[in-house]
Amino acid sequence: MAAAPPAWGVQYVLSLPSEATALAAAAELSGMGHRLTAVRVHGHFRFVPSSFWYGRPSMDPELEGWWQVFSLAVHSGYERGALEPFLRGERMRVAQVARDHGGFQQGCSEGHAVTLEGVFTRDGLVHERPGAQVALPSPLPEDPARPPDGPPWNVGEVGEPAAVVQAVVAVAERLYGSTEDAPDAVGWLLDEEFAFGEPYGTTGEFLGELADAVAHQGTCTDTTVEAVPFLTELICDADLAPGSRLILLCDLVRLGASGPAAAVSLADRVTALGGVPDETAAEYLTRQAIGRGLPRLLSRWEDESDAVRFALAALAALCGTHDRHVLAWPAALPAPAHSSRADVVSLVAALLSDDRKGLEPALDRLASWLPGVAEKAAGPNVDREQLGLAVLPDLVRAEVWPALTAEQDLP
Repeated sequence: MAAAPPAWGVQYVLSLPSEATALAAAAELSGMGHRLTAVRVHGHFRFVPSSFWYGRPSMDPELEGWWQVFSLAVHSGYERGALEPFLRGERMRVAQVARDHGGFQQGCSEGHAVTLEGVFTRDGLVHERPGAQVALPSPLPEDPARPPDGPPWNVGEVGEPAAVVQAVVAVAERLYGSTEDAPDAVGWLLDEEFAFGEPYGTTGEFLGELADAVAHQGTCTDTTVEAVPFLTELICDADLAPGSRLILLCDLVRLGASGPAAAVSLADRVTALGGVPDETAAEYLTRQAIGRGLPRLLSRWEDESDAVRFALAALAALCGTHDRHVLAWPAALPAPAHSSRADVVSLVAALLSDDRKGLEPALDRLASWLPGVAEKAAGPNVDREQLGLAVLPDLVRAEVWPALTAEQDLP
């Protein structure tokens, strides 16, 4: 008989505006079956003489004077994968507890319950329920069924690594000539050490390294802004394989959506602090740089594959571009009724045409079978248009990546 899987733990962190609201939220979480719940002033260890953080400035000055709740929930009887639909609902439930008390859920972490309980910091412990577990429904909820996919995309080959590297370096040389004149994200392509380095095993590996150089871990910086014209020139280069062009367009979609994605992620925090969503300068300037290069990217619209047009339409939606070719495209795309592609195309069409009435049902249809969209949409402080823009990168990738991986092993 197989051994039962180890109990799984989730530690939630909530930020609340006062000690009273933090205590009230902690009591509610304890009532939901959480095993350990502690309440501490934000930056607690800055006031503990024995702590490394003692006397140091706050890492989050906006929350000076706020309080935090740390709460551990334990679940047993199932492997982690089977718990995901239930845990998603719990994250939404805990986030609502924070909102109800004027705060926001700041994060959560997971691991084996015995480990998390052993390292749980008990400073400020207000509720302890030894052995408590959050009740699980029987049967456990399951993820909704995904609608059928649309017809396969024609993406073209991604190209051999050496040929793609050669094409990318040629564009860098044409634009900048030397490392001194190139942006930081591009200069390494012109360095002698790179030229004589080990060859890449796959095209995807090289393009992934290029994407990380432009925006490390997807974060837009001044370096990202400077590199966007290079990416635009590269995508338009005739020597770059069509599949690689599509990969780079997906990267631009991800960069263009960084501002809306942050707005969705921080919506509860911004609301609790009485502010308004405001993207960083780098996120704004990155999207503006993409918008300036978009007319050139769209100039070859008639010759592009449907997969490339799909990525270009997403970029146009992100940049607020109302090109006549792009606006007419969704109706002509092969997207069978009741397919996942039809739902995605409906969202893109609503965003392109600023159709607020069409946006709501498009998001509702996506949320009915995409749990990630449903979780983001559950927050009442999330702007629906920002949500639609924020989910575009994952939707574009989910549509075209299977065809790209058929050409080459991509992550």
